[in-house]
Amino acid sequence: MASTEYWLISAPGDKTGQQTFDKMNAATTKSQLSVNAKFNIPDLKVGTLDQLVGLSDDLGKLDNYVEQITRKVANYLGDVLEDQRDKLGENLLAGGVDLATYVTHFRWDMAKYPIKQSLKNIAEIISKQVGQIESDLKNKASAYNSLKSNLQNIEKKQTGSLVTRNLGDLVKKEHFVLGSEYMTTLLVVVPLANMSDWHAKYEKLTDDMIVPRSSQLVYQDNDHALVTVTLFNKVINEFKNKARENKFLVRDFSYNDEELKAGKTELTKLHTDKKKQFGPLVRWLKVNFGECFTAWIHVKALRVFVESVLRFGLPVNFQGMILLGQKKQHKKLREVLNDLYLHLDMNGAIGGSDDLPQGLGFNQGEYYPYVYYKINIDMIGHNN
Repeated sequence: MASTEYWLISAPGDKTGQQTFDKMNAATTKSQLSVNAKFNIPDLKVGTLDQLVGLSDDLGKLDNYVEQITRKVANYLGDVLEDQRDKLGENLLAGGVDLATYVTHFRWDMAKYPIKQSLKNIAEIISKQVGQIESDLKNKASAYNSLKSNLQNIEKKQTGSLVTRNLGDLVKKEHFVLGSEYMTTLLVVVPLANMSDWHAKYEKLTDDMIVPRSSQLVYQDNDHALVTVTLFNKVINEFKNKARENKFLVRDFSYNDEELKAGKTELTKLHTDKKKQFGPLVRWLKVNFGECFTAWIHVKALRVFVESVLRFGLPVNFQGMILLGQKKQHKKLREVLNDLYLHLDMNGAIGGSDDLPQGLGFNQGEYYPYVYYKINIDMIGHNN
């Protein structure tokens, strides 16, 4: 499987950003360590140093939040697709293209996130947008899941053991004595091994009041038979107790044409409702996955911008770059990048120092002489 882990880095601009990119590209592609692209971030409003430091921390939290909701939407789309879950990948697009293409050809969305706004405002726009998607997802998922579980419960009752399953679709009107003041037909579940026992005993389970030869076989599965017996209402309770002693189970069932039809109608209605909701829900999930994913990559861009200004100072002059490392070459790629940028900050040589000042974006656990964030675009597998 192709690697899905991208490294989003930035380094100070040489005379031009292109030169910065060319130098890194030459160093890493020489040994085929990675495939690289420029990651262009527009001239955003810098604000004050204090604002940047505060924002650095907030953006870290926003990054985690937006990623979590993006993965939640993807995962729920997989659940909704059910037995077509293998098609999940082709349904996860951002800006109309696959995720790898979106990340490697990133273009800032000026309409959604106007760069005349402050960085804080842009972060708030993203936070509100994704918060709304999270809240809509909860409502839509709750409605659809409840419909699905009602349907599953009814379907479960249509099958399964005769001891528990719905009997309405097995019986016919002619199995019952209907409209009598004094008599009732009961449905009894008898283990197949006890059938001869049933035939020998059922007429004598109470002293009298059981109609002779009234037992008919309605249905049988691998373990049980469903049979009828007609008797006088007076002895129903006595019959039930005696039947239980003999391992015959009287099911609680009274034949009602309208109720049976209503049950079938309910099942059909739930099936229809589920089909009706499936298409619009899948469309909503696809659209909003794309919205979340693009918002997430914009948060990464904001983090790179803030971190690069904090690290490399003003005037703003850095180049964002996106690298897809060969899976087994990550260590080597890291070494080449460290060699290339070590002069920027000796602290970064070891790839993670505990003695660094907190709050300047150095608290992400992995610190290098260049700005670095990881983007894992695998929304399906488990290496998230």
